[in-house]
Amino acid sequence: MSGAFRIEAAQRGLRRYWLARGELNGGRFEVADGNFNVSFAQARIVDVDFSGLRFSSFGAYDSVFERCDFSRTAFDNVGFGATTADEQWDRLAWPATLYRECVFARTRIPPEAFFGNARFERCLFEGARLRDLIHTHEAQFVECTFRGKIQNTNFWGKPTERALVLGRDRNAFTGNDLTGADLLDVAFIHIDLDAQRLPGLPDYSVLDRVDQRVAVALAAMADWPDNEIQTEAARSLRFQADCAIEYNNGHAVVSRNWVGRRLPPDVRDQIFGMLVNYSDDQQ
Repeated sequence: MSGAFRIEAAQRGLRRYWLARGELNGGRFEVADGNFNVSFAQARIVDVDFSGLRFSSFGAYDSVFERCDFSRTAFDNVGFGATTADEQWDRLAWPATLYRECVFARTRIPPEAFFGNARFERCLFEGARLRDLIHTHEAQFVECTFRGKIQNTNFWGKPTERALVLGRDRNAFTGNDLTGADLLDVAFIHIDLDAQRLPGLPDYSVLDRVDQRVAVALAAMADWPDNEIQTEAARSLRFQADCAIEYNNGHAVVSRNWVGRRLPPDVRDQIFGMLVNYSDDQQ
């Protein structure tokens, strides 16, 4: 990952793209013909301005991006790190691509984007479009800051069935600050919640022994007169409790939406209060 920066026209099948290699320091990223279909391979990109660009395709393999600005950058298709789709590279090894101290402010990331083997260190996600991101099984986040809405997104502490090509059986996910984030259907899977800074009351609470808290809440709901609400609440709470046990040793980031988005607001408030205020005396 060294040498003079070069960007060359390349083609694979019908796809015409730019292949970038070597080291680039500072300045504005540009391509000759305005075709922002670019793959970075074994590149080192430092202090480069990508802000406001629109990439029809952006891919990165075994590369480093340091202190780069992706503010208002739009990605139509993106692979932040190596994935199974990287047919032009060795599919038996997935070297990581590192993003260190990069800024993703109001960045447009497409739904269901493939993150691949990407590691983000001390990056800022400020109002970035983080929505419907479910292909994040190999992504790592260390001391990153998230502000704004994150919706229908999964964060994984363990890669799924790809430990051999990744060379690890755990994803680093620690020291991240999500206190300024609005979490809507966000799943933390096999992640140490105590190792993060997470939003708290009055809207969120990181709870332990979620199964015990849910059991007490269900018992308190047993004599509720509205069977339809009781059934919906029980279904949602049992599902969430099962997930907490399976994925996070009974811990969860709990909010009113976590309780059940289909429930009336006053019911969500009541159940959320029961979960938060649970004590051992209630067993």
